[in-house]
Amino acid sequence: MNAVAFRIKGIDLSGYMCKDAARAIAWYRDVLGLEPARVYGEGRGAEYDLPDGTTFGLWGGGGKAMPFQPSNGILFAVDDLDVAKHDLADRGIPIVAEFTTPVCRMAGLADPEGNLVFLHERTA
Repeated sequence: MNAVAFRIKGIDLSGYMCKDAARAIAWYRDVLGLEPARVYGEGRGAEYDLPDGTTFGLWGGGGKAMPFQPSNGILFAVDDLDVAKHDLADRGIPIVAEFTTPVCRMAGLADPEGNLVFLHERTA
């Protein structure tokens, strides 16, 4: 096997595709309190600069760039998962999955596009 001529140095951006960018942007604002750093016209989506220096994105565009597919795997870090779960319950937002591992706890909710979004608390 040949050596790779380049080196991955990190993740510049992680995100989800969306069919209805305005609806998705509103959900991430209203449910998770995220305000976009950049919103792209023509329903193309938005990007969110997070406090830890990472960027989360939502991409629309009606399948012009690539076909839509729902995803899972975003874990947004929270300081206290119980506080987050109580807040969601108080606002009538259902948690659709909960997991505990030896190093973390997480609660999953579904965004309006069918993506699973996890709130994640490290325990170790």
